[in-house]
Amino acid sequence: MVDDLLTTPTEPHPSSSAMRRVLKRANDGVALDVAESAVLLHARGEDLETLLAAAARVRDAHLADQGRSGVVTYSRKVFIPLTRLCRDRCHYCTFVDVPGNLDALYLERDEVLEIARAGAEQGCQEALFTLGDRPEERWPQARQWLDERGYASTLDYVRSCAIAVLEETGLLPHLNPGVMSWEELQRLKPVAPSMGMMLETTARRLFEEKGGPHFASPDKDPDVRLRVLDDAGRVGVPFTSGVLLGIGETRGERAESLHAIRQRARQYRNIQEVIVQNFRAKPDTAMRAAPDADLEDLAATVAVARLLLPPGVSVQAPPNLAGDEHARLLAAGIDDWGGVSPVTPDHVNPERPWPGIDELASWTEQAGFELRQRLTAYPKYVRNAEKWIDIRLHDHVAALAGSDGLADADAAAIGRPWQEPDGGLDTTGRADLHAAIDTEGRTSDRRGDFDSVYGDWDMLAGQVPAATVPERLDSEARDGLRLAADDPAALLSEANAGAAMALLTAEGDALETLTRQADQLRADVVGEDITYVVNRNINFSNVCYVGCRFCAFAQRERDADAFRLSVDDVAARAVEASEAGATEVCMQGGIDPKLPVSYYADIVRAIKKAVPDMHVHAFSPMEIVSVASKAGVSVTEWLTELRDAGLGSIPGTAAEILDDDVRWVLTKGKLPAATWIDVVTTAHRLGLPSSSTMMYGHVDHPEHWLGHLRVLARIAADTGGFTEFVGLPFVHHNAPVYLAGIARPGPTARDNRAIHAFARLALHGLIDNVQCSWVKLGDEHTAQVLRGGANDIGGTLMEETISRMAGSEHGSSRTTEELDQLAALAGRPPRQRSTTYGHILRAPA
Repeated sequence: MVDDLLTTPTEPHPSSSAMRRVLKRANDGVALDVAESAVLLHARGEDLETLLAAAARVRDAHLADQGRSGVVTYSRKVFIPLTRLCRDRCHYCTFVDVPGNLDALYLERDEVLEIARAGAEQGCQEALFTLGDRPEERWPQARQWLDERGYASTLDYVRSCAIAVLEETGLLPHLNPGVMSWEELQRLKPVAPSMGMMLETTARRLFEEKGGPHFASPDKDPDVRLRVLDDAGRVGVPFTSGVLLGIGETRGERAESLHAIRQRARQYRNIQEVIVQNFRAKPDTAMRAAPDADLEDLAATVAVARLLLPPGVSVQAPPNLAGDEHARLLAAGIDDWGGVSPVTPDHVNPERPWPGIDELASWTEQAGFELRQRLTAYPKYVRNAEKWIDIRLHDHVAALAGSDGLADADAAAIGRPWQEPDGGLDTTGRADLHAAIDTEGRTSDRRGDFDSVYGDWDMLAGQVPAATVPERLDSEARDGLRLAADDPAALLSEANAGAAMALLTAEGDALETLTRQADQLRADVVGEDITYVVNRNINFSNVCYVGCRFCAFAQRERDADAFRLSVDDVAARAVEASEAGATEVCMQGGIDPKLPVSYYADIVRAIKKAVPDMHVHAFSPMEIVSVASKAGVSVTEWLTELRDAGLGSIPGTAAEILDDDVRWVLTKGKLPAATWIDVVTTAHRLGLPSSSTMMYGHVDHPEHWLGHLRVLARIAADTGGFTEFVGLPFVHHNAPVYLAGIARPGPTARDNRAIHAFARLALHGLIDNVQCSWVKLGDEHTAQVLRGGANDIGGTLMEETISRMAGSEHGSSRTTEELDQLAALAGRPPRQRSTTYGHILRAPA
């Protein structure tokens, strides 16, 4: 009922002196905080004119920065309402309906193509997919419809339809399917140059309180929607968001919403436009009697959005919702009109028809601007397609784009195959880097896009987790050592957190006792041998745009140190390794957008064909989930294909610290902790064992180490699939997060000893082998760690590029004789092993 709707709390109007002060700051270009932004949203009369003028100047500077001074854009599109079903119950929405009122639950694929073809005939270049959130989770009829057609979810059907539109019509899909996970964004990115989701508001009371417009709508939880914006940034998809004003939010809440978008625009650089949309009441909705948003309020909000957002982010207002105030919106700072269709209505606001293109051009020209058509992705993303747009879309986008990245309005949309480039993949770039890194070094200490690929360093600095260093009592250290002797695995119990932390932070006599007890347990579990595998690392590409801030290995394709290897060259290196006595090749690479999905299984097959007995230990969880998403298959399906091709095990890298608060500082786009866990457990259940790793000594703290080891212990107890635990000290020298002043310069010697010793004790009965990295630690410190619980030193490697690019000073290759000497330095006998820790008898010299 209308009477049950929440009312907007009364807000005090700012004083005239407060308004003058904030307007001056806006005119001076000073960054505004939330409170100041809220003050400006109250501007009216002369104050509003002053605000609009300031915003217009910022808009003009934005256009100059983007190389399109005096140009206002729009997208010529068709609107594809794939389904009107939704699991949410927004009080203002007339788009969504219930199954009984609909002639069809979803558009059939042929109906989607009919709309798209009609648009192509009218010069459209965008297909906007709009639909309700996850209707199959509310409506059994939707679940049945999808099942009958072989789709696991509505999002799977969206993906299929987007591919059909690309191949049959050439229109570029822009996807608005609502809330998406990191994995779902990864899966949809290859079929759409851009996506979007309105934030609408961060006001939790509008979601939590009965009568609020978002009450009983799970996908309108502000935290959930902010997470989508974060995940879209991490995935690196050009993204549209925005605010909906007049639905009961206060101006302070509206300012908070704009600042939330601003933060993510700065942090990830993928927000391409922000829509400022005014509420319009609609019949047959709970909010039918609510007043429409005031158009002066709309103009003020547009202006504040323009002041807040960085250059490169456009501000848009829908022209069909603005009444006669189009000149006002241009004066307020918009530079885009959004999508306008000559074919389909605005299905979300059907009572408000689109203006004609000529009419839109006239309004724009009267304000002194030129109207130009754009693509669904904005020009800066089109011009940098290698970073932002999947390679399978490059031909589709290039066919419709002009040299400036805007649309070529004369280009006809024509269907093109949606596939990876044909032909073999040649070795390119600095393919000898694995050898030259030790003699010539890297070309530069950082990649060419250091200032942009990792996001906003200043903003990132404020997100570093704070250390909590509780006072440790001697009694806790004694309790920890007693527990380590009697029941070491109990150290990971929540009840023993104090004792565990005391050991992880132990110094002096407590540290010596800890390492001694760990070494005694090592002797009981695996004996005296120090083991290693004769292996070769093969990094098949270092081209990557994920933006891991700790990684000095990744390069842009155009960077001097970039390379990728052909399938034949990978196999040739495996043959060389076999001839040198290797029993394993370990392969990992960057998330290279030009590597076809088939490449990964192809290199495994090529190695197994050339060297049938070679164990292939390959592909991190990040590579696995990225390529499975690109292929449009599940992780299980893709790992099964790799296993059948000959993959023997996977490295448990890409774990870093399994705490997302740390991960999102270390990396802009890597997989979340939960996804890493899912990939690893899936591999184990398919019979593919893995190592387990922890990279430490950057922005982490001891409580993160404890949490990480607890996660590994839970997986090990569930699957039994870990072959070893590998401690990976952070190598800081060339790591971007260190060069930017965010991370500390790696762990201390004390940290290294405590972590390896604690891991030996806490993982007892779950993971038998503890490995230390001679590449990262050097000989003397490796020997010291081996005397404190570790029993393995990894492999000969033959080539090692990742740590050396980061600045490791301990070489990239060891002979078996050198590893034997390293074992002797620790005072124990060496033994060659297999990948899975079986005994290997070394051939006589």
